[in-house]
Amino acid sequence: MSNHELRVSKIRNGTVIDHVEGGQALNVLAILGIDGSEGLGVSIGMNVPSDRLGRKDVVKVEDRELSQSEVDVLSLIAPEATINIIREFEVAEKNRVTRPDEVAGVLSCPNRNCITNADEPVETRFDVIDDGVRCDYCATVLRADIADHIDV
Repeated sequence: MSNHELRVSKIRNGTVIDHVEGGQALNVLAILGIDGSEGLGVSIGMNVPSDRLGRKDVVKVEDRELSQSEVDVLSLIAPEATINIIREFEVAEKNRVTRPDEVAGVLSCPNRNCITNADEPVETRFDVIDDGVRCDYCATVLRADIADHIDV
């Protein structure tokens, strides 16, 4: 018998996003565009004990599998996350997120003078660097506040 207690029930089908840094679960929901109005079953565990992270968040979304672009953005705020695809109560796929080389159209640039903020038909594009992301157009670097600039 394990010392771990199951705090949230299993889901039949959907996605479990595990090993999210503590306190980031609500940002994960924002990235996924989940606000409760879409009717999906969502369970969140925040600041639960983790051997690897100390404290972690876990997000379970019923009846939805994530797109690669959603996983790419998640990797920016949760680089240690694992994505588990659940089918008929079993883990069908388990993958760790990997940071892409660039992300496009999902972040807004904080530089008010950037061309992406000048009402031009230009999609934002950021290079992913070791400590954050850098705007392709104006070279502004985002670090700790990436979640505040999610624009999905």
